[in-house]
Amino acid sequence: MGNRDRERPESNPSPFVISLLAAALVICTSQAAAAQTPPTAFVDAATVVPGLVLDMRYAGAHNFVGRPINGYEAARCWLTRSAADALAGVARDLAPRGLVLKVFDCYRPTRAVANFVRWARDLSDTAGKAEFYPQVDKRTLFRDGYIATHSGHSRGSTIDMTLAQAGGSELDMGTPFDFFSPRSSPGDPNVSATARADRATLAAAMRHRGFRPYVKEWWHFTLAREPFPNTYFDFPVR
Repeated sequence: MGNRDRERPESNPSPFVISLLAAALVICTSQAAAAQTPPTAFVDAATVVPGLVLDMRYAGAHNFVGRPINGYEAARCWLTRSAADALAGVARDLAPRGLVLKVFDCYRPTRAVANFVRWARDLSDTAGKAEFYPQVDKRTLFRDGYIATHSGHSRGSTIDMTLAQAGGSELDMGTPFDFFSPRSSPGDPNVSATARADRATLAAAMRHRGFRPYVKEWWHFTLAREPFPNTYFDFPVR
């Protein structure tokens, strides 16, 4: 072999390079740790909202997928402080009527949204069809707006919820939570008069405190002045 083909001896990095690499490692480690914890603008809503009842469906198996969803490691309701404070106002407004708030989902990590998208594209997985979408073709879930590639929940100011009596029984809303059907639209005329009245009570109370409803789901509300309108978070629910 000629000289140009010989291997060059390895040289040890200088102390300056070593210090730069160490600093970069610390920064990356800190960023990774920060990505796993809620930002300071988030709070556990149960510590803020009086009488809040938790039924966090995606932390367990009672949901349209039929198993716990990625990113939900505990049955907790994380929200931005702004959304939690507004929700506390709703709870105080309704308390004299003997009503409490029951939440099914709050902040949702983007990894959970990706889990839903994968499930929706697997047309062979229909374990929850009988309970959650008996009359809807799974192939149309994206088109019909029941599943999306991005969710406002990941911004931390959207809540899925219902009203319940102080004793625990839910009010009649005409359909269960996460029921994929036109009947779940807040203004659908095919539900009973009682359900229409209860939906109206929920919507009015939420609007009064600055939340806006979603046209396809009576249970879905987003704080109109949400603090992170363009940021989608992915820290796990712990």
